[in-house]
Amino acid sequence: MRLRTLLTTVTAGLAAASCLTAAGPANADPAVTRACSPTVSLDRFSDALDKTTYDGTFVGNLSALAVDSDGGLAALSDRSSLFTLDPRTLSPTSVVPLADETGAALDSEGLVVDRDGTRLVSSETEPSVRRYSRDGRILDRLPVPDALKVTPAGRATANQTFEGLTLLPGGRTLLASMEYAISGDSTGIVRWQTWERRGGHSGSSGSFALGAQYAYRTDTGLGVPEVAAIPDGRLLVLERGFTAGVGNTVRLYLADPRHATDTRAVDSLTGQDDGVRLVRKTLLADIVNCPSLGATAKQPQPNPLLDNIEGMAVTGRTHGGLRVLLVSDDNQNAVQTTRLYFLRVRTP
Repeated sequence: MRLRTLLTTVTAGLAAASCLTAAGPANADPAVTRACSPTVSLDRFSDALDKTTYDGTFVGNLSALAVDSDGGLAALSDRSSLFTLDPRTLSPTSVVPLADETGAALDSEGLVVDRDGTRLVSSETEPSVRRYSRDGRILDRLPVPDALKVTPAGRATANQTFEGLTLLPGGRTLLASMEYAISGDSTGIVRWQTWERRGGHSGSSGSFALGAQYAYRTDTGLGVPEVAAIPDGRLLVLERGFTAGVGNTVRLYLADPRHATDTRAVDSLTGQDDGVRLVRKTLLADIVNCPSLGATAKQPQPNPLLDNIEGMAVTGRTHGGLRVLLVSDDNQNAVQTTRLYFLRVRTP
């Protein structure tokens, strides 16, 4: 399916879903503001998947979203389940279990549907990026730099590694974001690793070899749970944190890695004036400033709309901007919610 046709199909389906599955009041009153910031607005949210099951599998723990090659919506659970959702109703239509080479479960966090329909999935466990067939068979495993591996093999901390995964426009470059800094780098400076596609032709995937690496500075106390490429080569970046008794902080940034320094050969990133150009970022919205639209929270939150937002996908275009879908990871916790957020984003 051609990209334009695919995005049109998904956009139409998700636009319908935003009307069919919104939680809380309809908010049809045109006087009700939906602006989160001058560049971001919230159309709707949906709690339709919260604490549900499909084919005996819990539908939650969702850590990533991706537009599928057939127009559906893929949703990845960090408990090794990959769901397909109907883009109109958001109802699951299939689930595929994932595992590593030994059959062990993954801490699956990032998801890309490649141009041939195969799935690229990042796991925080090692960390790793593997390619899976639609039915969950492992087809390939990408190389990972030693420094980004979890200690003692490398300098990363368990559960703080590859969270975000995205394929840049043109389909030649894959990018994974570390969630937090590795040992030896300053707190708040996270590394982004890329891979470059080798070989392949129209309809096939080819293989990926290690590419450039970049450095991105997060806001104090926040990590990077997700990145999503946009058509001009820049990235939408989620930054997220949690404070007990207060709730979540979730911010949406626009980032441009195109003029950043390749940090593969830089052993220690300090963020000081050491000749390293960090990825430039621009705040698009702090989600706390979005209208709640009748949302409720099961735990303290600065805005009841907020939860542990972790997944993001660009699902299409709208007048003057992009349609962006977010999802929260409920950690299979009674006081958290699986929630989908339908945003419109203008990128300056």
